[in-house]
Amino acid sequence: MVALVRLRTPLALLGAAVLVLVGPPLLTTGSGSETGTQIPGLRFMVPNTPGGGYDITARTAAKNAEDAGLTHNIEVFNLPGAGGTVGLSRLVSEHGNGKLAMSMGLGVVGAVRSNDAPKTLGDTTPIARLTEEQDVVVVAKDSPYKTIDDLIGAWKENPGKLPVGGGSSPGGPDHLAPMLMARAAGIPPKQVNYIPFDGGGELLASILGNKVAFGVSGVGEYLDQIKAGELRLLAVTGPERVEGLDAPTLKEAGYDVNFTNWRGIVAPPGLTDGERAKLVRLLEELHGSDEWRKSLEQNGWDDAFLTGEEFDAFLDAEDKRVVSVLKELGL
Repeated sequence: MVALVRLRTPLALLGAAVLVLVGPPLLTTGSGSETGTQIPGLRFMVPNTPGGGYDITARTAAKNAEDAGLTHNIEVFNLPGAGGTVGLSRLVSEHGNGKLAMSMGLGVVGAVRSNDAPKTLGDTTPIARLTEEQDVVVVAKDSPYKTIDDLIGAWKENPGKLPVGGGSSPGGPDHLAPMLMARAAGIPPKQVNYIPFDGGGELLASILGNKVAFGVSGVGEYLDQIKAGELRLLAVTGPERVEGLDAPTLKEAGYDVNFTNWRGIVAPPGLTDGERAKLVRLLEELHGSDEWRKSLEQNGWDDAFLTGEEFDAFLDAEDKRVVSVLKELGL
């Protein structure tokens, strides 16, 4: 019996050695570990309500990253409030947490200013800008306004009686876009009755229920409702028409407005260089994936990928731009 044990031991060791040699390639295939993108326990915070642009962006990025095998079991959770600044404060308080990131964009830049928030994006670790998209000007399907000229004609007659809803706080994209529209139409921006909602998802019910005369939000947020005929698209705010949608640009309709929104990812302060690099690497690999490219097309998003110091500088420039536009509009 002793001889048998001695014979089996070398064989067992040989088998273990073979498993060690064979194991790593089997484990790394499609796991993301070969590119160093696996972040166990990673969580994406969304600083507004479900259904908004930040929410759609975060959930799409999480699903695409998992489908591409870059990492697994990303938790996406919502922490709405004050245009995104409640979530921003939470993020900043998670100093050194390399397993937390937040979806954000121009709306948070504006909300920081309009709410005089104690924490700013300068307190975060910038990771990447992901997308750029146009805003859309929409009304309910039974609205009396059939065209952008119909809407603006009625708006000019009595600006205060035609409330416009947006999915961001004052200073955010859904606020700035209609203010720029008003100015282009000869309406004093201070006369605009703007009603802020905490994300496009919250705004949608008010548009459909005719509680606001029209709404302004990101194209990706309302693409399904526009295609289903629940919302009537009157115009888009960017430089070109959106492929697959039958609506003019504001400039094409005779109103001198060219405006786009963007979204990205930031992380808590105090990350090590390695932790920041891993988050950046994950998003770089996501950006290069087939899954993400398909999502860009399906949501009407433009690729606007930017990382590192360039994204840091971009955030600083956007803060200055928001302040400048608000002053220019007398707001």
